[in-house]
Formats: sequence, C-alpha cells, structure tokens
Amino acid sequence: MKKLNFYLLWVLSIALIPGYGLMAQEENNDYVMYESIILTPNNTKLKVLGENMQKHNQKYHSTAPYSANVYNISTGANAGKMIWMMGPMKFADLDKRPAEGGHDEDWRDNIMPYINELGTAEYWKADSKLSNLSMMDGTPGQYPIIYVRYWDVEKGQGHNVDKFLETVSSTIKNMPGDNTWGVYDNQFRQGEAGRHLATVSFHKKWAELDEPNKFRESYNEMHGENTWDAFIKNNQMTFSNSWDEIWVYNKKLSGE
Repeated sequence: MKKLNFYLLWVLSIALIPGYGLMAQEENNDYVMYESIILTPNNTKLKVLGENMQKHNQKYHSTAPYSANVYNISTGANAGKMIWMMGPMKFADLDKRPAEGGHDEDWRDNIMPYINELGTAEYWKADSKLSNLSMMDGTPGQYPIIYVRYWDVEKGQGHNVDKFLETVSSTIKNMPGDNTWGVYDNQFRQGEAGRHLATVSFHKKWAELDEPNKFRESYNEMHGENTWDAFIKNNQMTFSNSWDEIWVYNKKLSGE
C-alpha cells in the first residue's frame, strides 16, 4: 500500500481561517464532525485513569454519535498527552449528549482527579469533497497510526487556500494505492492559537512512513511539471505556521 511520506505530508497539509469558506461550499446538514479534547494525564496515576476511562467510555460512549476514541500523542510539543475524541456527530447531537444518568458525575469523580490539565476543546468538520477516505469503514483502530498536521493561514491570504486545496486533492486522488487523507476545518476561531485546519493521513503501521510516494509524479501528470514552483510558492505565501503530531490509537482507553 502506497502511503504519504513526511515531505508529501508537508505539501499536502493546508489550512484556512473559518469564515473564508472552504471551497466556497454551502452550509448544510450533511456533514461529519468530531469533538476533540486534549488531556494531560497525571503520570503517577495512569493505571487508575486507564481503568476508569475504559469503564466510562464503555458505559456512556459506546454507540454513535457519542462513541469515543482515545489517542496517545507520540510526537511534538504535546507528546505524553491524550486526545479524547467523540463522533462522528453533528452540532444538533450536542443537545442530547450524555450528561445525566451519572455521566457527568462519573467524569468528575473518576476521570478528572487523574487529569492534570483539561486542554483545548475543538470541533472539526470533515470536508468530504476534498478528503480521500472512501477506503475507511469507520472501524475504530482500522488505521491506528494517525499523522496530523495543523496549519495557520497567513493574514490576508485566505483567498489562496481554495485553489491550493483543489490541486492537492486532485493530485492525491490520482495517485496509485490507498492514500487515506482527510481535511478537517476547525469550527471556531482561537485567536493567536491558530489551528485553523488539520490535514490527516491514516496508517496501519509506522513502517508506511518509510514508503516512497508518487505525489510529484502524479502532480506533474495532472497539472504540468512547469507549474510546480508556483504551487510551492503559493503554499509558502498562504500559510504562516504548521506543526505535526502523531497519534496512536489506545484500544483499552477507547473502551474496547
């Protein structure tokens, strides 16, 4: 299976500020969204936290749209922290999210005492038109290694994002093999924190990051070799910052 390597991920991962209108698409109710929360665990209480988190997710987050998955952040500034993610869902589902029947009390008494910090909470809406995820069946842990790149848009450059995204998406979809790649738009602005968009590739093994890719070849085929320099220049002008994280699926804490 051909996968996206590190250089390719640098090229493919892009961002925009919510409000510019990703691909100028109209808002509708046919979308997929995820809630994510960054958790900093108390490293002296990992065993208890793990047992309690597993029980909590089994009891309150075992079915859609409130199913929960947990990932360990393995690289970057947040290494050692966790991602607690719920979905796929829509905003309307939040009106009936688990709260009563002991949910909030269980989180308060059996999770929070073992968490040093409750970090950023975000809502990420997937772009089904740009993404290349048809090979995924939604099974938790199907692709346990997740390569996430967050991007900030340079002020005043939002108009450049759409064309760049279209170019990248068409190039990926033209590549041979299953190149699982998703585009997720952050639904709320966070000022200087940025994190306007995340692009994600999904992998079954770490070794897939060593595999060669055909992005440049596919790009030349789709868009012409003489346009490559302009493509890279547009990327550099449009985005002001980026950073990577590798997430590893935690089967036990996810409640399996």
